[in-house]
Amino acid sequence: MRNISLFVEDTVHEDFLVALVQRVANAYNIEIDIKVSSVRDGHEKVITELKQYQQDLLYSTEELPDLIIVGTDSNSKGFLQREKEIKQAIPNLVDRVISMIPKPHIERWLLLDSEAFKKVFGEDCSVPNRKCDRNRYKGLLLQAIHDAGVIPLLAGIEYTRDLVNTMNLQHMEQRDRSFRRFFRALQHQFGAWQQTEN
Repeated sequence: MRNISLFVEDTVHEDFLVALVQRVANAYNIEIDIKVSSVRDGHEKVITELKQYQQDLLYSTEELPDLIIVGTDSNSKGFLQREKEIKQAIPNLVDRVISMIPKPHIERWLLLDSEAFKKVFGEDCSVPNRKCDRNRYKGLLLQAIHDAGVIPLLAGIEYTRDLVNTMNLQHMEQRDRSFRRFFRALQHQFGAWQQTEN
């Protein structure tokens, strides 16, 4: 059993990561236990909580998690800046950290696979170009769901896990570099665990 801790900036990141990590674990036939720390109030709060988390772990009698995944949007900062901030927040555990940093926002990832969208909602969606405006992607996601004739109760985020479980992950890799970077890091980690368990 591998213990995985997730640090995420909101519910969409949490739902996306839980579904994707479980999907990858199943593909590699590795049992996992996921512990989620869903931090509200965005990226800065994630960094603050990460620093505290590191302190708590270093002075705790609990075993360290096998993996820590930090999920936060790149916004206008970009991957390298966000990755640097994460590593600086948790330097003593950086060898256990993988960053999920959608560019520019996680809601764009939910619109990348129009076939998966069609399977979940009955209609496909168009893939939006990149523009650093979070409300734009939330609006496009909500509009695409409405256009499919579905009235979401939670602005569409309640369908995140369904979308992730339906996505063609190889297609997602081809469509978005930020997804590819994260997905390959995740596959690499699970591949390494699989080798040590065989």
